[in-house]
Amino acid sequence: MKPFVLLASRAQDAAADAEYAAMLSYGGLRPHELRRVRLEAEPMPDLDLDALSGVLVGGSPFDASTPADEKSAVQVRVEKEMAALLDELVERDAPFLGACYGVGTLGVHQGGVIDRVHAEPISAVRVTLTPQGRADPLLADVPDAFDAFVGHKEACRVLPPTATLLASSPTCPVQMFRVRRHLYATQFHPELDVDGISTRIRVYREYGYFPPAEADAVLARVRHADVWAPPRILAAFVRRYARD
Repeated sequence: MKPFVLLASRAQDAAADAEYAAMLSYGGLRPHELRRVRLEAEPMPDLDLDALSGVLVGGSPFDASTPADEKSAVQVRVEKEMAALLDELVERDAPFLGACYGVGTLGVHQGGVIDRVHAEPISAVRVTLTPQGRADPLLADVPDAFDAFVGHKEACRVLPPTATLLASSPTCPVQMFRVRRHLYATQFHPELDVDGISTRIRVYREYGYFPPAEADAVLARVRHADVWAPPRILAAFVRRYARD
């Protein structure tokens, strides 16, 4: 099988390694089938899309809505590299699944509005499929409504004109969309289980997602969430696009 590639940008090893392990586990992939590139540490290499099954993008501390003069040099570089890659991915309609940061990258690239109106605290929220979502093959194995983990300071307020809305929630109208036939972005995290989000709560305690003194309360809030459905989306992406 041609490998998938995971484009990651978490500088904290505990969170980055847990994210990679979750993508492997829920994607049903072995390490040689999922190449990881840590964009916060190195420039994006030349990616031969003909040699890949697809592209995955994990979450990121980078916010598209941050004013340009407040972005770090690393964020500016990563955004430029992602935009160039998306030029090619969209033109070719190549398989792409971006989790959380995927909304910021693909959404901006396609002309959507990403801002802080629909931010959601770290929690499990109820996500509901649209009629188009119910008809999408990537969502065939999930129910019409399911719980998923979120935690983001920004979200897509205006859907890109090229996008099809696939899923929504009461506090964040754009939870998942598709561009063309094969490029997907989710605001929720299809790779996260309770252990995974608990790791991130501890790692990002000082990063402004919640008051640090409330970390134990946030951990308690997610401890009993039943988020069995979202990982099926990741597994479906791998099954659909894995190729020899």
